[in-house]
Amino acid sequence: MIGNLGVDLLVIPAAAAFGLEAGSKLIVILIAPLTVLGIFWTAREVHGRVPPTTLFAVPFVYGLPFNYGFVNFSLSMALALLAFALWLRLERTSAARPRAALFVPISCLVWLAHAFGWGVLALMVWSSELVRLRDQGRTWLNAAGGASISSLPLGVPLLLMIAWRAGHAGAITTGFFNLHWKVFYLIASLEDRWLLIDAVSVAAVIVLISAAIFDRQLQLSRRLAIPASVLLIIFLLLPVRMFGSVYADARLAPFILILAVVAVRFRDRTPSRTQNRLALVACLFVGFRLIANTVSFAMADAEWGRQLRALDHIPEGARVLSLVGLSCDAVWPLPRHSQLGAFVIFRKNGFANEQWQIPGAQLIRVHDPEAEPFLIEPSEATYAESCVLRARELQNGPKLRTADQALEQFPRHAFDFVWLVEPNGFTDRPRQGLKLLWADEDSRLYRVTGG
Repeated sequence: MIGNLGVDLLVIPAAAAFGLEAGSKLIVILIAPLTVLGIFWTAREVHGRVPPTTLFAVPFVYGLPFNYGFVNFSLSMALALLAFALWLRLERTSAARPRAALFVPISCLVWLAHAFGWGVLALMVWSSELVRLRDQGRTWLNAAGGASISSLPLGVPLLLMIAWRAGHAGAITTGFFNLHWKVFYLIASLEDRWLLIDAVSVAAVIVLISAAIFDRQLQLSRRLAIPASVLLIIFLLLPVRMFGSVYADARLAPFILILAVVAVRFRDRTPSRTQNRLALVACLFVGFRLIANTVSFAMADAEWGRQLRALDHIPEGARVLSLVGLSCDAVWPLPRHSQLGAFVIFRKNGFANEQWQIPGAQLIRVHDPEAEPFLIEPSEATYAESCVLRARELQNGPKLRTADQALEQFPRHAFDFVWLVEPNGFTDRPRQGLKLLWADEDSRLYRVTGG
């Protein structure tokens, strides 16, 4: 029982009904509308209606966490938004005791999908309760105590978290207070393919939020602005790597902006003409972002389709060494080819070497001692020679390889094929013990014929 099983559990019945690949796609497809439903429902509960400004939050559904493939996290955040909206709804329509009983299992389900979603749900509920009690005339200290008591039903997963992490004390947590990266992650909240389009889109939303602070026609609801501020503080305090999982802080950035945007509403005296104009701009913004994402995804699909033709030459049950090219410098387009080797596992029932195995982070265990050190992620990564030299100069720096070095070092008896996908540091020449079976403009597939 770990807090990172959302899609892992859902894919079992989905695969039985639709097949593994189609079932997985269906679950991931549903994450987007579930998140949008949570956004709109939260806006309605706070404002009494869905302000047109809420539309500016919709494109962040296809933000950095979703685009990177953190699907358990993304599902848990969708559930957290839905649960938060339900909390606000029951606040108006139900007594506190039935709501408390209901949210014990709800908080556990959100935690089971991904612990981060549960943490965000607890923070949103506590912050919202803080504002509600403060508005009733309590002091800030008294309101904080009352909010903590109200939030106790969400505390059961804390026991699950302790039990989960008690046996995995060695998981790495590092990268605190890198403020320049915090700024970058906020700007990269919509990171996809084109720096200018993605960064300007985030800037437009930040302008909207700023306008709500200073403009006479817009305002921020404190029931959402305070939770957004609390999440911002947590974002600044979070490390880059938490319990071995990277981008712990970056994943939160789009949802800070989502909450802040949903907090925006028009003042009572704002002319309808102004509201209509901003609604039109919001629709254009959503349409523009969806078109950009669709074009980007279509380009990625075409790239994958071309590269995955290598699978036609790989038999069932093959052991495949996957080597992909990555950059050691900051680049904007997402490296969507970095895990293509995984297709060998679910399309060919074979072995590939880029599965994650972080202590306590997931239930997978990769066992193939002969394949060491090309067994798990990041053994698939290859870098340019300049990156490798820079890493060697750093004290305790990462041990990086070029593709040429990886081809010389990997244990040939442990693999049947070598699949190179846009490799870095690669020299295209005949190699002893490797027979070229298939080649594309930036990919190669070799059969391992000997040592």
